[in-house]
Amino acid sequence: MEGLKLYRKRIIPAECVFLKDDILLYRDSEVIVTKWSTLRPKKTLSHGYSCYFPERGFKVSKFYDHEDQLISWYCDIIQSAHTSENGVETYVFTDLLADVIVYPDGQVRVVDLDELADAQRDHLIQPDELQSALRHLDRLLNIIYKGAFDTLQKYVNTAEEKDRAGFFS
Repeated sequence: MEGLKLYRKRIIPAECVFLKDDILLYRDSEVIVTKWSTLRPKKTLSHGYSCYFPERGFKVSKFYDHEDQLISWYCDIIQSAHTSENGVETYVFTDLLADVIVYPDGQVRVVDLDELADAQRDHLIQPDELQSALRHLDRLLNIIYKGAFDTLQKYVNTAEEKDRAGFFS
């Protein structure tokens, strides 16, 4: 990703990882779409595609297993920080803990709200970060419940189709 660096920052556990192996597939003023393999081997999760929506406060990812079968769409609530220096743009995406999983059958699960509450209790996040996480979560759920999730999925699906067709090779 020449000229672009992406970092994933986690609150629990505390870590900040440079996503050096992610492959940039598409970028415009509103989104960043990447292709990736898991950072650490997982039993089922193998690889996927992600679309970051920095201004909207979430990341939408398409998760695949080792047989290239869709597991789910996984949505992280995020906060982004952006800097630019010497022609290199850097984004640090902080995972604000609350997540939404959308399964292939359409089932929707909101997860890790307990972690969000624990982070606030333990002073790992500030009140404004908690408020931001809840507002972004509400906005994402409204999109899903209104039947408009496809407006977010289209970025990943389009990039994935082009990637599988060899467009980026």
